[in-house]
Amino acid sequence: MKKKRIRSLVTFLTLLVLLIIILYPKFGKQLFSKDDDIVSRSGREQRILNVSGFIITPSVINEQINSNGTLMPDEEVDLSFETSGKITGIFFNEGTPVLKGDLLGKINDRHLQAQLLKLEAQKKLLEEKEYRQRALLEKDAISQESYDQIVTELQSTEADILLVKARIAETELRAPFDGKIGLRYLSEGSYVSPNSKIARLVKIKPLKIEFSVPERYAGELKPGFPITFRVDGYTELFYASVYAIDPKVDLNTRTIVVRAIYPNRNEEHKPGRYAGISLRLNEVHNAISIPTEALIPEIDGEKVYIYKAGKAHKVPVKTGLRTESAIQIVEGINFGDTLITSGILQMREGLPVLLDTLINTR
Repeated sequence: MKKKRIRSLVTFLTLLVLLIIILYPKFGKQLFSKDDDIVSRSGREQRILNVSGFIITPSVINEQINSNGTLMPDEEVDLSFETSGKITGIFFNEGTPVLKGDLLGKINDRHLQAQLLKLEAQKKLLEEKEYRQRALLEKDAISQESYDQIVTELQSTEADILLVKARIAETELRAPFDGKIGLRYLSEGSYVSPNSKIARLVKIKPLKIEFSVPERYAGELKPGFPITFRVDGYTELFYASVYAIDPKVDLNTRTIVVRAIYPNRNEEHKPGRYAGISLRLNEVHNAISIPTEALIPEIDGEKVYIYKAGKAHKVPVKTGLRTESAIQIVEGINFGDTLITSGILQMREGLPVLLDTLINTR
């Protein structure tokens, strides 16, 4: 009996509470709102973020292009003889500098030297004969036709001498420009042809730097335009200048090939190495410049968060020039606004924030 009474009393009190909530909803709301208020207040206190920011001031921003390039020799050639024959002499040491015109190798030319001696002897005889014939012509002792014939023979012999000397020159391998000679591929006694490579001659002072830029910058680059580049293993920047621009856009990459020149006076860089290229184009003064990490790309445009009265406010912006670490803002925020630069992914419109770090100038 006692259990039935307790069960009936619990059922009655439950129905009474439900009836009060239905008939008097405000009372029910007040009954449960106290604990909810405590929870919501603690939640709001937990949602206050510590952020960093800075006050926007006028700055100077440069549009910068980054590209990858390759160091190239100023001149480079595979050395080979112009004719065939047996090598009788090699007159260079591998990896050493040579000057333009230095004799680097020689092919057997004894048969050509013999021909040259024969022709020079014939020329001497013909010169003496021409002298005598000229004296006779002046006395009308011979006809003009006889004299012209001996002159023609002399000129023909002189031409043959020049031809043999040219063939002798083909047996000599000479440096076409100042440079450093590479590894040797053949030895003395080897039989060579014009297709046989003896060594490679490279001119590495100065060096060329080849790289590509997007086609839209074609009109901004001119000969003499300064660039900077980095090479692995060196901490410092190196400076070069543009000297040539390809007049045609690459149809596959939509880029233009550019070449710059670097003095390389100490020959510290070697051809073939990778170079990280940087070019500074437009320079804007009194610009609004913000860090790239502060900009939020969204479907409807790019936005930033600014700090105002203890809360974060989302502001749509329009951008201009871009560099590696900064972006120009041309519309949306003004000088004196406080830009939020940290906690961007957790930020919401109207979210309470606490400025942990504030930089007055950049």
